[in-house]
Amino acid sequence: MATKPRSIFEDVDTTQKQTATPGGIDKGGEGARGAIRAWLMVLFTLVVIMIAVGGLTRLTDSGLSITEWKPVTGAMPPMSAEAWEVEFDKYRAIPEYQLQNKGMTLSEFKVIYWWEWGHRQLGRVIGLVWALGFGYFLLRKQVPSGWTGRLVFIGALGGLQGAIGWWMVSSGLQAGMLDVASYRLAIHLGLAFVILGFIAWYILALSRRSADLLQARRSGDNGFWTLVTWLMALTFLQIVLGALVAGIDAGRAYPDWPLMAGGFFPPEPFGLTPIWRNFFEDAGLVQFIHRMVGYLLFLYGAFLWWRARSIANSRTKFAFNMMFAVMFLQIVLGIVTVIYSAPAHIAIVHQLGAVALWVLVLRARFLTRYPHPQSVRGTPA
Repeated sequence: MATKPRSIFEDVDTTQKQTATPGGIDKGGEGARGAIRAWLMVLFTLVVIMIAVGGLTRLTDSGLSITEWKPVTGAMPPMSAEAWEVEFDKYRAIPEYQLQNKGMTLSEFKVIYWWEWGHRQLGRVIGLVWALGFGYFLLRKQVPSGWTGRLVFIGALGGLQGAIGWWMVSSGLQAGMLDVASYRLAIHLGLAFVILGFIAWYILALSRRSADLLQARRSGDNGFWTLVTWLMALTFLQIVLGALVAGIDAGRAYPDWPLMAGGFFPPEPFGLTPIWRNFFEDAGLVQFIHRMVGYLLFLYGAFLWWRARSIANSRTKFAFNMMFAVMFLQIVLGIVTVIYSAPAHIAIVHQLGAVALWVLVLRARFLTRYPHPQSVRGTPA
């Protein structure tokens, strides 16, 4: 059967089924990237709050108020006067009460108890939010290809953090201990920042399609990315050192700057034996190391910021501007914290400043590897 010739100006029949869709080749395996990113942002916010609450729990000396680890039944606080007396009796049996807080009233005990209970309860909430979110996306088969293991990894780190938290608290219950072991506190806080870092990185990665990230990586600067990776490592080291300072209240030991008790070095920095104890327990030496690494971090950050001024990509360049601005603010906050002997309200702002700096360093590193597309004129494409 012959077909009728058609004019070149005649419209194509729009009722025919279209089988090709734009971007269809990239769509498979993407899953619910936007929804999972939103869920991770909720987890990110909760972890930041957890870090702040943990810092305030430490600053208020509340961390040893609950002397047992009951991951499930411990979610219920004392509900009667008798139950409160039982908890108070447990606290009165530990060295912190006997050597430091003897004579504390029940009402005073309740204050520190609620801080620690809230800290642990928030940990349970984070675990529940992770489990419900992951289960929801997994059952609906909306997890992007290659992301199941990454999301499980975050949950596993959260579970490990709970165990390390109790390992830390148990050190403060031993004979002669008034606080938790500083190195265990540093591990606990360090892992919190590791968890926060992975969540932040995953949020950044899920903000674009996999194909877009592969394309962006071709434009990344691998050499500069390595330099920024060293910045990330140095930032993390400084955060862990800050935890060591907090663990022994070293921030209150030498409230002068730039010297320490009138000298560059603190007096008798190696007075403890064996010598390795000084790096964890001598307030002067621990604060000195924290100061020196802070100066080194600032100088290296300034060097990378200066190098980044030549980057053509405007978004990447702005990420380094933000990173260095917060780094400068953070070192000022550190000096103020020392001068005023680390009062709680300044110390917690300093700790949150570390959170902001950590995330901005990670973002600058991410954009160095995966820059946003940009037109020839330098504007975002």
